Amino acid sequence: MPNVSGYLLVGLLLGPSFFSIVSSSDVKSLEIISELALAFIAFSIVIASMSAATLLVIRQYRADGPLTRTILPVVALDDILGIMAFGIAMSLAKMSVSGIRPSLITLLVDLSIEILGSLLAGLIIGFVLTIVLRKLKSHDDYQVVSLIAISIGVGISNLLGLSPLLTNIMIGATLVNLLPRPDKAFNSINNFVPAFYVLFFTLAGASLDLSILKTIGAIGIAYVLARGLGKYIGSLIGSLSVNAEESVTKYMGLALLPQGGVSIGLSVLVRKQLPEYATAITTIIMFSILIYETTGPIFAKIAINKAGEIKGQDNYRNSKAFEEEVGVKGGNYIPIEEGSGC
Repeated sequence: MPNVSGYLLVGLLLGPSFFSIVSSSDVKSLEIISELALAFIAFSIVIASMSAATLLVIRQYRADGPLTRTILPVVALDDILGIMAFGIAMSLAKMSVSGIRPSLITLLVDLSIEILGSLLAGLIIGFVLTIVLRKLKSHDDYQVVSLIAISIGVGISNLLGLSPLLTNIMIGATLVNLLPRPDKAFNSINNFVPAFYVLFFTLAGASLDLSILKTIGAIGIAYVLARGLGKYIGSLIGSLSVNAEESVTKYMGLALLPQGGVSIGLSVLVRKQLPEYATAITTIIMFSILIYETTGPIFAKIAINKAGEIKGQDNYRNSKAFEEEVGVKGGNYIPIEEGSGC
């Protein structure tokens, strides 16, 4: 099972549902950790999938093939569009709670300012970050400057009422397109943030109140079923519309079932912006995550296995195409591990 499942379960045991070592007030006082962790996730989303469970299965079974190569960009795009949809839904929800009935034009203007303003702020910060990183060589310098840029993105977004998620996604996207070696910046961040992720997911688990399931159980079950059907039917329609390969059409839906980081992070924003509904919404989300993080990797493995892509990386390295790509025989190729300095 992926590590994130363990973090969630430990948090659940520490929270009010079991031993109450971590109280609701403790979780609230540590929201800055969750906010920073979410910013790191958003920053890195453009260069790698955020579904830790899916990525873990692919790495564990050294999978490669049409399905595997389609999964990662689809999950990343899915997360980006989900964050944008969340911003729109959150704005509508806050207006509904406040009792304000704005005109359609006012609503569109407010949403446009939030979305476009976040993207513009991210573009500016990303452009400046690119210029600075071009002048640096040290890994530590890359890390410090990138962390400063992400923090500035969060601060400016909160100050101006923009979306920290979209801002940091745009910072990362700008970096990917303008920097010759963007992986150096992303790797420097990835080497720094594991502790934040552990705290992030553990605190998320601690915020889960199982007693509420008695009152929202039907909604939670409906959400779990709707999400699964949506992933499967949506991927099927998308695959058929672009005449994707048979393995992608058949098994993409199963491979997309794992759920984790971004949805947990969005629940943090719900606690800040809609506190009166936060407990119910967070519990529904965490309930679905516990189910999908437990069963999702199993379905992802089944999909990859049915597509015949397990150990696909090994098969590719022994193929003629790989020999032509790297200029050596497959058996003579020695991979250089990331971070070795080579």
